[in-house]
Parts: sequence; structure tokens; C-alpha cells
Amino acid sequence: MSTTSVPLVLASGSPRRVALLAEFGVPFQTVDSDAPETIDPRLDPESQAVEIAEQKARTVASQLAAGIVLGADTIVVLDGTLLGKPVDAADATSMLHRLSGREHLVVTGIVVVDAESGLLRASAVTSVVGFRALTESEIAQYVASGEPSGKAGAYAIQGLGAGLISNLEGCFSNVVGLPICETARLLSAAGVAINPTWPGCRLPDGRLCPRSV
Repeated sequence: MSTTSVPLVLASGSPRRVALLAEFGVPFQTVDSDAPETIDPRLDPESQAVEIAEQKARTVASQLAAGIVLGADTIVVLDGTLLGKPVDAADATSMLHRLSGREHLVVTGIVVVDAESGLLRASAVTSVVGFRALTESEIAQYVASGEPSGKAGAYAIQGLGAGLISNLEGCFSNVVGLPICETARLLSAAGVAINPTWPGCRLPDGRLCPRSV
């Protein structure tokens, strides 16, 4: 497949994923997938994340004659239990209490679909995130900020939620919502030409992502 002009579509309206994908310097469109996020509880977390990402990507790909569609889904797993997006402030408070002083997994499934051929490429990336012990006041203030809304696990590591984190093992951008080192690999394999000036996946302090070294 040519790597010169393959149209790219992101099957998501997430501002976080849009910003991360833009780092590649590749023109793309966004189409918010309305696929139902149906989870099979028999699957392991990685397979669950990939399954939902595939549902998103295939729903958008079915509307196109050609192009490469990228779908992604991020889940938070604590003691084998999935923590989704909080339904309200009380739910966010409950999640943060459960995460306080504990480590959990953040898993992102990535799926790339060729709309014309139906060829699918998929992967999953897992990071380990540790929360420091949080006080009632800290949790209340964070929930009041509104940031937990719409975030799996009720926090955003790239925002005010960074102050809740004690340690991170693995890809930072994965926790934000799109592990761009692995995404670059899948897109390149699908014929999407990543800008050669892209500096690679980086941590907030500028160091290379552990997956890149």
C-alpha cells in the first residue's frame, strides 16, 4: 500500500485523542462513533478494550468507501474490576476513594481498519498507575473541579489529576487515552505516513516514553 496519501479518520471526538494524534503531523478527520460499547465480561481487560475499539472503528469504516480508520478505547481496572466514566459527582468520589493509595491498570485498545479491504490491525497497551493516599478534602476539591466527568476512573493524568499520582509504569500517553508509540506502529503498517520530524512519544518532562527506548 502506498504511504503517500492514505486518508485517515479518527473514530472519536475525544479532544485528548485528537490532540495526541495531531502530533504525527498527518491530516485526519474525526467522526464520533455511535457504536454501543458492549463488553463481554468473559474477556480479559486487553481483549475488552480492543473489542470496544474495534466496534468503534468498524462502525465508522462501514460509512466510508476508502480510508484508514483508527478506533481506541481506554479502560481502568482495579482488582479485576472495570472503572468506567462516573455517572455523577458521588460516583466520581467513590471511584477516587477506591483508587486512593492503590495501584491500578490503564488499558487502551487500538484498532486500525482499512475501510476498503476490511483489513484490521489491533493492539493493546497497559500502564500501571499508582495513586498516593488522598484526603477527603483533596477528593472533594478534585471532584468539584469537574475534571473527573467523562474520564474513565474519574481522573485525568494530563490535568489536575497529575497531583493525585504517586507513580507511573509504562506509557504516559496511554493513560491520557492514546498510546501514540503503538498507534504510530499500527498506522505505519496500514500505509499512513507519519511525519519524519515527529520526535516520538514523550513523557511530560520530555524524556522518551519507556516503550520507545
